[in-house]
Amino acid sequence: MKTLLCEMLSIDYPIIQGGMAWISDAELAASVSNAGGLGVIAGGNAEKHIVAEQIDKMKSLTDRPYGLNVMLLSPYADDIIDLAIEKKVPIVITGAGSPGKYIERLKAANIKIIPVVPSVSLARRMEGLGVDAVIAEGTEAGGHVGELTTMSLVPQVVDALKIPVIAAGGIGDGRGAAAALMLGAEGLQIGTRFLVAKECNVHQAYKDMIIDAKDTSTAVTGRSTGHPVRIIKNKLFRKYSDLEKSGASLEEIEALGAGTLRKAVVEGDVSFGSVMAGQIAGLIKKEQTSAEIIEEIISECESTILKKFKWIAGR
Repeated sequence: MKTLLCEMLSIDYPIIQGGMAWISDAELAASVSNAGGLGVIAGGNAEKHIVAEQIDKMKSLTDRPYGLNVMLLSPYADDIIDLAIEKKVPIVITGAGSPGKYIERLKAANIKIIPVVPSVSLARRMEGLGVDAVIAEGTEAGGHVGELTTMSLVPQVVDALKIPVIAAGGIGDGRGAAAALMLGAEGLQIGTRFLVAKECNVHQAYKDMIIDAKDTSTAVTGRSTGHPVRIIKNKLFRKYSDLEKSGASLEEIEALGAGTLRKAVVEGDVSFGSVMAGQIAGLIKKEQTSAEIIEEIISECESTILKKFKWIAGR
């Protein structure tokens, strides 16, 4: 299954693995790239030397294209952009801000730039800056989210832009992939499904929370801070809710969240850790290799589309 995105990024399948902080390391990213998708290393809030180690490891594990996710709110964002140029990373995916001040240097280094956008207005701004594609992410996604759903956001962004649009948020199987492609997307960014990949080094307790999740298991925290985050409901979520209902200050709410993602990912504390996951978690029931995940999504996507066209043709 080929789309314009496959040609642009030199990948076999139009699937990008989400750059999840503390989770998307070289081992997970390489497994996705080797399976024909685009594996992505997450820069998160890590310092330059830590990300450099992951890039070097990535290069030792695969010769396929890969990406680096740069969180522009990170205090080390400038350093990570410098590193991407130094290491000749082929694709940079940005989040939490505009990559505008870096675009000229990245383009001079032949690095493709793909920002994550939550709205049509920001997508238009990014196209005007000269990015190569955008990831239109709906509120169904895990982690930091916007307000618009994937179903409503993606077709509006597709209609507004001339560059490729990648759909993200609430996509975890072939049916969701088919729906996104029908909305006009040229590819898919998938995060939560890869949390349970066998190559993913997230703590087993975190994986088990995903596998045990139901359709109503996730909720958004931190709306009052201006930086809402979708997580699986647990004791941390209830603390967030109580603080926000009590009218707590921004400082109090942010202090509660400090270090909680690492607590969940590394230590396996799924009670007071931030178990970030998308609404699609309720569909995920087993661990698989990255190759099995990609093969299953692509196969189901193709069969879903073919069945619908055959049904229409037979009417």
